[in-house]
Amino acid sequence: MVPRALTIAGSDSSGGAGIQADLKTFTVLGVYGMTAITSITVQNTVGVYRVVDLPPEVVYEQIRVVCEDIGVDSAKTGMLSNAHTVKAVARAVRDFKIEKLVVDPVMRAKSGDPLLRLHDRHTLIEEIVPLAYIITPNIPEAQELCGFEIKNVEDMKEACISIHSLGARNVLLKGGHIEGSVVVDVLYDGKEFTMIERPRINTKNTHGTGCTLSAAICAFLAKGLPLKEAVLKARDYLQGAVENSLNLGKGHGPLNHMWTLRTLT
Repeated sequence: MVPRALTIAGSDSSGGAGIQADLKTFTVLGVYGMTAITSITVQNTVGVYRVVDLPPEVVYEQIRVVCEDIGVDSAKTGMLSNAHTVKAVARAVRDFKIEKLVVDPVMRAKSGDPLLRLHDRHTLIEEIVPLAYIITPNIPEAQELCGFEIKNVEDMKEACISIHSLGARNVLLKGGHIEGSVVVDVLYDGKEFTMIERPRINTKNTHGTGCTLSAAICAFLAKGLPLKEAVLKARDYLQGAVENSLNLGKGHGPLNHMWTLRTLT
C-alpha cells in the first residue's frame, strides 16, 4: 500500500509554505498526501496580510473523514492559529489514534508576522506537545516553549531536555538562527543527543523551510523509516531544496521542492 501522510496546517497562497509546501514534499518523496486545512492566509514572500481561520469543527471533521476512509500512517501539524483549533486537532489525534505525529510549532511566518496568537501558546504546550512523536521547533519557538534564551549548542541541549519534559517523545531543535558557517540541529530522544551539521547556504530564499523539513520527516515516517533515519534523510532533502531555492518574489523566496527531479532552475 502506498504510504499515507496527512498535513494539518494553514494554506499559503504564495505556495512556499504551509499546506502547499507539505503536499509538494509528500509527492516528491513518494507519499500520498492528504490535508486538513486550519486557516487560509493571504500571503506572499513579503508578508501575511490576512488570516481567515476555519471553524474548529470543520478542522476536526477533515481529519476524521480521511482517517476513517483512507487511513493515516503519519501526520504533521503546522499552523494552528488559536486555542479552539489546537483543542480540535488534539481531540482528533487522540480519537483516531494518530501515533506518528510530527509537530511543527509554528508561531511566526518567515516575514515575522504572527501565526499563533500569543495568549493561545499555552494551549499548544498543554494539548499538542504531549501528543508529539517528534516536535521540530526553531530557536525562537524553542525559547517560547522552554522559557529561556538559547545562544549556543549547549543551550540547545538544555532546551531539548526542557521541551522533552513537556511530553514530546523526541525533539529536533533547529539551529538556523544561531550564526555560523555551519548549521547545527540537535535531535534528542530522551536519552541521547544526535548533532546534525550542514553547511549554511547564503540565500534569502528560505520561505517554508520549517514546513518542508517537518513534512519530509512525516513522509519518511509514513514510509516506515526509523526516526533517526527519517530525520537525517529529511534534513538532506531540505538542504538540497535550499541549495536550489527559487528567486521568486520581492521578499523571502521559496525553496525548490522539486530539486530532486531537476525540472526547475
